[in-house]
Amino acid sequence: MKVLVTGGAGYIGSVAVEALIASGHEVAVLDNLYMGHRAAVGPEVPFFEVNLNDRAGVDGVMKAFSPDSIMHFAAYSLVGESVENPFKYLGENVSNAINLIDLGIQHGVKRFIFSSTANLFDEPETIPISEREKIVPGSPYGESKFFVERLLHWAHRTKGLRYACLRYFNAAGCTAVKGEDHDPETHLIPLVIQVALGQRASIKIFGDDYPTPDGTCVRDYIHVEDLAAAHILALEALKEKEVLHYNLGNGSGFSVKEVVETVREVTGHAIPAEITPRRAGDPATLIADSRRIREELGWNPKYPDLRSIVQSAWDWHVKHPEGYGD
Repeated sequence: MKVLVTGGAGYIGSVAVEALIASGHEVAVLDNLYMGHRAAVGPEVPFFEVNLNDRAGVDGVMKAFSPDSIMHFAAYSLVGESVENPFKYLGENVSNAINLIDLGIQHGVKRFIFSSTANLFDEPETIPISEREKIVPGSPYGESKFFVERLLHWAHRTKGLRYACLRYFNAAGCTAVKGEDHDPETHLIPLVIQVALGQRASIKIFGDDYPTPDGTCVRDYIHVEDLAAAHILALEALKEKEVLHYNLGNGSGFSVKEVVETVREVTGHAIPAEITPRRAGDPATLIADSRRIREELGWNPKYPDLRSIVQSAWDWHVKHPEGYGD
């Protein structure tokens, strides 16, 4: 297939590009490099530096590459920022998706894979969280993702666009050549690794009085390579199926303290940790029920344990202490 990957210079998108090429697909990347890195995209991959709000620019990409499928990763994705600036997220994330979906349909795109989020489920009634869970987004960021899911629903109903919404939990880890390089960094594992590398004095643990075994928040960490594999499976499945919704996670949770301790073990460094007050809006436990995609598509994560996820991240960051260097 010919797959256009938006946000393909970013953390998850660049790994998906790598997996698509390995699977024999023809790939092009559209990215404005707001959070992505040009060095994360190989020179053999057609690259278009375009903003999704530039309708003429996106139209030009469609004409130049003629994709039959789209993987859409590009979005503003900081939960805290979305609370401070809701209309940036509710406006641009949604309007950019409208441009992409509309122009894609006009240019003959038949399949659309959407990078959604576990932030659709703010206070779930049942843990692990299945696709049957009531959707109550936890932030304007989560709401923007839900709006795009609804856009895809109507694009399917009215235009026949086949789509998959993949709602993943905490993406983590690195491949041998692609890694996590955000500015600012907000994800726990790379933040703790920065302490081990001497780039940060300590790690803050926001609250140790949650109703969890050690009092710190529990999250479901999923290796970025396993996420990419799920995208490939969903793309192939849309040859036969029309609409897919999957929650993606390992199905087991790890606490903040467990993550810190695992980084200590993997790196051999003492990681000073500081207990600070809870952050507003942090649920105690979020774990995915991924049985549906396992049963329907045969998805089976290669990295189900926290240590292997942390080890892959440590290996990449040791080789790239300044990230991609751009």
